[in-house]
Amino acid sequence: MDPIIAATHADPYPYYAQLRAEGGLAFHPRLQMWVASSARAVAAVLAHPDCHVRPAQEPVPRAIADGIAGQVFGQLMRMNEGERQRCPRSAIAPGLELVDTREVEALVSARLITADAAGLFNAMFRGPVCVVAALLGFTPAQGRIISELTADFVACLSPLSGAAQLTAAHAAAEQLSGYCIELLAAPDNHSHLLGGIRQRFASGPPQTLIANLIGLFSQTFEATAGLIGNAVLALIDHPSLPSESTPVEALLAEVQRFDPPVQNTRRFVAVACEIDGVRLDAGDVILVLLASANRDPQLNDNPDAFLLDRPNRRSFTFGAGRHQCPGQRLALSIAGATLKQFLAMKPALDHLKRAYRPSANGRTPQFSN
Repeated sequence: MDPIIAATHADPYPYYAQLRAEGGLAFHPRLQMWVASSARAVAAVLAHPDCHVRPAQEPVPRAIADGIAGQVFGQLMRMNEGERQRCPRSAIAPGLELVDTREVEALVSARLITADAAGLFNAMFRGPVCVVAALLGFTPAQGRIISELTADFVACLSPLSGAAQLTAAHAAAEQLSGYCIELLAAPDNHSHLLGGIRQRFASGPPQTLIANLIGLFSQTFEATAGLIGNAVLALIDHPSLPSESTPVEALLAEVQRFDPPVQNTRRFVAVACEIDGVRLDAGDVILVLLASANRDPQLNDNPDAFLLDRPNRRSFTFGAGRHQCPGQRLALSIAGATLKQFLAMKPALDHLKRAYRPSANGRTPQFSN
């Protein structure tokens, strides 16, 4: 076991507890990086101005730097600091907070979801992107294509992707860019979400707006699929939770703390500094174990218990500080509406088999019958 393999291990949480006991911020010799495992260390790293989301010498991963996926990656607000992060974030984040949950529910209910593993797969990995595409003004047919392209594009975000996957990611990035260019040029687009984004981003470069619309799809794809899947696992693993009457909002609130879809993230030390009593050098890499911090007793009482009515629930799943995920409310809304529709069909959850998708940081189950 190591902190990266742990993300897709059947039960990484005892290992995370062991890491916390050995020190909240410690160096892992084999991985050659620091590991932040306690709530205090994770909070300190995420808040520190000299801990950046990309290394200064490699703002775009070398594997994709020469292709269009790399061009998109380099402009994503989640992969930048300073004005290159603040500008697109200030344009996109306010609109995500204003999305009407009733509109999300209507868009989810308009999709056909079946009560089997194939239906759950589509609900997890296709439906959420289709909802976001519809909110931006794309047609249902376009949304289905965009969801497929997004599934290909996210391969460029993973260090586990091979040459064929990266080639597909470049092609997907080009096609997604084309769809976004056409959307922005359409005179009859009446999307309130896109209208607000365009108004707030009026002085920004068009290519940055397009890249971050693609980023909105990719973040929706990754986070929401994991939220839905891990909520289904919670219902399977905790039989005392009646799937038909469990309050979905409370379920998701605890799932995102207890078994989050994003287990870790990374930060790169730009300038020598001290964090949580540890001296770090410029160029050091920190693996930030969000999932471990969520289970820290210093953050949540009785952290290993799954409690729907947990008082004062605290979580790092959606990040913190300047890079906190702006789409948290929307992701929870889409996941909640999807779960309600799926559970209303009374699926045979105990017949589902599970396996985690390969990932260095995500914890997303894939089900089969």
